[in-house]
Amino acid sequence: MKLAYIGTYPPRECGIGTFTQHLTKSMLGSIITGHTENEILVVAMDDNDQKYQYPPEVKFSICQEQQTDYVEAANFINLSGSDICILQHEFGIYGGLSGVYILPLLHRLEIPFIVTLHTILNSPSYSEKVILKEICKMADKIVVMSQKAIFFLTSIYEVPAEKIVLIEHGVPDIHFDKQQSKKEFKLENKKLLLTFGFIGRNKGIETVIKALPDVIEEHPEVLYIVLGKTHPNVLRHAGEEYRNFLLLLIKDLNLQAHVLLLNDFIGEKDLFKYLSASDIYITPYLHEAQITSGTLSYAMGAGCAVVSTPYWHAAELLTEERGRLFPFNNPNELAVVLKDLLTHPKTLKKIQKAAYQYGEKITWPKTGKKYLHLCNSLLAFPKAKPEKKETPIDLLLLPPFSLTHIKRLTDDTGIIQHAKFGIPNLKEGYCLDDNSRALLMVLMAYKQKKDIVALKFMPIYLSYIHYMQNKDGTFRNFLSFNRQFLDELGSEDSFGRTIWAIGYLIGNAPNDAYYQMGKLVFFDAVPNFEKLTSIRGIANTIIGICYYLKTNPNDESIKEILNNLSYKLIEHYNANCSMNWKWFESLLAYDNGILPLALLHSAQVNANSEITTVAMETMNFLTEHTLKDGALSIIGNKKWYVKEGERSFFAQQPVDAMAMVLMFHQAFLLTGEKEYLHKLFTSFMWFLGENDLRMSLYDFETKGCCDGFENYGVNRNQGAESSLAYLIAYLTVLQAHEEFYQINEPKIQEKETVTLDDITNQ
Repeated sequence: MKLAYIGTYPPRECGIGTFTQHLTKSMLGSIITGHTENEILVVAMDDNDQKYQYPPEVKFSICQEQQTDYVEAANFINLSGSDICILQHEFGIYGGLSGVYILPLLHRLEIPFIVTLHTILNSPSYSEKVILKEICKMADKIVVMSQKAIFFLTSIYEVPAEKIVLIEHGVPDIHFDKQQSKKEFKLENKKLLLTFGFIGRNKGIETVIKALPDVIEEHPEVLYIVLGKTHPNVLRHAGEEYRNFLLLLIKDLNLQAHVLLLNDFIGEKDLFKYLSASDIYITPYLHEAQITSGTLSYAMGAGCAVVSTPYWHAAELLTEERGRLFPFNNPNELAVVLKDLLTHPKTLKKIQKAAYQYGEKITWPKTGKKYLHLCNSLLAFPKAKPEKKETPIDLLLLPPFSLTHIKRLTDDTGIIQHAKFGIPNLKEGYCLDDNSRALLMVLMAYKQKKDIVALKFMPIYLSYIHYMQNKDGTFRNFLSFNRQFLDELGSEDSFGRTIWAIGYLIGNAPNDAYYQMGKLVFFDAVPNFEKLTSIRGIANTIIGICYYLKTNPNDESIKEILNNLSYKLIEHYNANCSMNWKWFESLLAYDNGILPLALLHSAQVNANSEITTVAMETMNFLTEHTLKDGALSIIGNKKWYVKEGERSFFAQQPVDAMAMVLMFHQAFLLTGEKEYLHKLFTSFMWFLGENDLRMSLYDFETKGCCDGFENYGVNRNQGAESSLAYLIAYLTVLQAHEEFYQINEPKIQEKETVTLDDITNQ
């Protein structure tokens, strides 16, 4: 039998990594007639772009935040000849919101898989619940390590009980003599209290330290050792703040001679020597929400007398006189328990014996055999796998939809155009470009999601547009925060973006008042359509006209204007294209996707072969230069990409990613070809980290989008343009997903699936 494992793995310092390594070796070691029965391979999780020197059994590694690695890993496992895959699941070791990136991998697996759940929450967020339910739905068997875990899965996550198997946490079969271990550490005259594992605020070590003065009065020979490094995630975000807090507490209580913090991640042999030398092992966690504790299992396996707070695993494991419990964050009660055990050595030895006897039942060789038996039972009675239909858009990779940052930027005048980080920059005032984009976005949001916040903002953005329109139908662009005009005539780009939004409004107005206002603004602007000379102004205007014509298809005069504007773009194309340069200008500059997008819209309305040909040629040319290696690489606007020159990679801006999403969406509508949805989704993932810097521009805290990439990294300002570009692209992804299933699988809604709408509507 060939077994594939997914999880963290040594030398990465991680408790789940240690678990995975022990599990692989315990399942490898079944020797029959002189040869090894099983083969193993490991797919290891890297974190934060760190690379590890893995042992030979690790055949593939996944960068935690790189989505394409997960798909490649699934393909690798499917082609490896493995019979079964065993996944170690903990939300924090996989990428994306709540570790969602693991789902595409599991969806693509073509072999049975077993999942071992290391964390099961009794009050999960909606996304955590959706993700865990989806994993359990796909898994052939689910391994848990406590009865409490079974109760949670069946009652909270609605997992069928027959899919769940209880296999307790394994422990190494390592034992040392207590007195010899104490002698080796020069602790013969000490009563040793021990806590080990990664250190962080939730461990509650301060509870033990605060209990010690009372204990030491009766037992001055007590020494408390805390053995473990600060957790890497804690170290990354807070440094040694917690360890320093503990050191100050030790000093304040004058316990320097009685407490030792050993900042080390030691090997198992030395760890079990410390466990053997200890008189009492303490897990003083602050909260009950710990469904599995590897350190607790290790202590039991070593025959330690355990004193613990009643978190879920401890409350279950320390029954039958195998340990003692004390209330959370209660040093006084802990002191009472410790003094009682240290004063009554016979009671202490009785607990140690009970723990040792229990530990003998959960050694890794025995645990490995249980997993092997489970694997054999799956292979002996294979179930038919449902046919998996490939979906080009994976909604579970998307964060929940939120207008939080847009609400922050919007006042009763309009949307503020710039921000310092996530805070509106009132000094810069307002602009027509962003209020037009904002109107388009809220119209889309209300159409798709009936978002009440979007409906509330519509009249604000629409009235701004109306206020900025001149008597001749043109528009001003900029308005100061105190509502003073800052220009007489805005750019043609801003004109075109406004016509786009107004054209969309006419076809998607939520009530007649908005519809009538849209028509008023649109037709006041019509005399200026054919005066446009900027190709992006022309392109944006074409898109607005096409939206207007969808609900007014018999307006021949507007159709004629559309045709004339489309051929203006074609004239630019003919003047600049060559054998290797299929483009409208002699350079690729900004907002490039808008140009093919406009002709794709025009082609849909006109059914004109020449317009269609130029639209497809320019789209393919742009795709060739920006969509490479499975990710979108936008032309940077620092120097752009001049024909026969070198392209610029910085600064990349969200409006370009939005344009690519919209362009591929329109290509899908025009052709019905699924490949464009793949490209659409790849382009959208630029916002979430699939880009040249492998950094997300979406800010999960503010719910805004950063302004782009510079050569130094992410521009952390979150202005209206970037955040609106993200939201328009997001809503286009949702729309395209729905359209795909309407076209390809009309009955797909009968399936019991969870979509992003389920998440965002909670």
